[in-house]
Amino acid sequence: MAAVFLVTLYEYSPLFYISVVSLCFVVTAAMVLGWFGFDVPVILRSSDETESIQPTPEKQMVQVTNPFALELVSGPASVTDGVSLRSCCLEPCVLNCFWGCEVNALQQLLLAHQHSLRLSTPEHFQEALHLGYYHCQSIHIGGEEREEHHSQLPADQGITDFGPLPRECYPLVAVLTLEEPEARDKYNIVASVTVIHVPDDKYRLSARVLFQYLLTSQGNMYELKPLFMSADSGGLFGPPESESEQAASASEPTEEGSREEQSSVPEDEDWSERMSRDCVVCQNAAVNRVLLPCRHACVCDSCVSHFQHCPICRAFVLESFSL
Repeated sequence: MAAVFLVTLYEYSPLFYISVVSLCFVVTAAMVLGWFGFDVPVILRSSDETESIQPTPEKQMVQVTNPFALELVSGPASVTDGVSLRSCCLEPCVLNCFWGCEVNALQQLLLAHQHSLRLSTPEHFQEALHLGYYHCQSIHIGGEEREEHHSQLPADQGITDFGPLPRECYPLVAVLTLEEPEARDKYNIVASVTVIHVPDDKYRLSARVLFQYLLTSQGNMYELKPLFMSADSGGLFGPPESESEQAASASEPTEEGSREEQSSVPEDEDWSERMSRDCVVCQNAAVNRVLLPCRHACVCDSCVSHFQHCPICRAFVLESFSL
């Protein structure tokens, strides 16, 4: 009966032809999209596809020690009332807060460090900025102590905002440099530059860190970027020693940098405990791989080779590195 029905449908109904052509089109389109790397439903994929996935290239990283740590203290912050910053440095340092720093002046400073100058002292930064700022406040910081420091513009300058958008200056640029000459020879990283947004009367976006850069004694510049974990794993996390990636605007360095994370994990939590979080795929091994360029830390060494897309955001995985 079924055969008779199909023969009758074939002879008298144009829907049969439409259905066959549509099915062939869908299967062919899925195969072509899958061949060029587009995501297609699992049911339309070949059973041998997992065997043909190329291993994710591993990004070669070099672990370095970052002597600087600077973060915003949660709480009210504004141009008129100032901001509070918390530092935790391995050596005695000098914190220079440049209020109203011109964008072009800062960009020229970073380029100069990469091409000719080697900026490592507060005096170097002040000279390189060519007075392209409203006010500079210097604060001396002791080594290996978590200290809070308050910085603000002098009231007699009468500055309540930095003009309409788009602006030609950053509200605050905080520069950390090593105080002792012996320490500058000890560490490869000699300065930390943090660009901070501070709300004012015309732009009330909450205070936050916009960019963070590390400058090395060899003239390289690296941008610090956060790593991300799944919500079940506690959000952002980071190792004690930085692993930072080279900034896009930096010149080609002779070594790969490291990537530092901004941590929202409690301070008393041990690093080994944070590293023991489970892989989101196998739920067995510890997370020890970071996927690039999305920067999700969510898989283990065994599972990273089985994916072309990030399990969290579905972005293409171009490279990965080990934590």
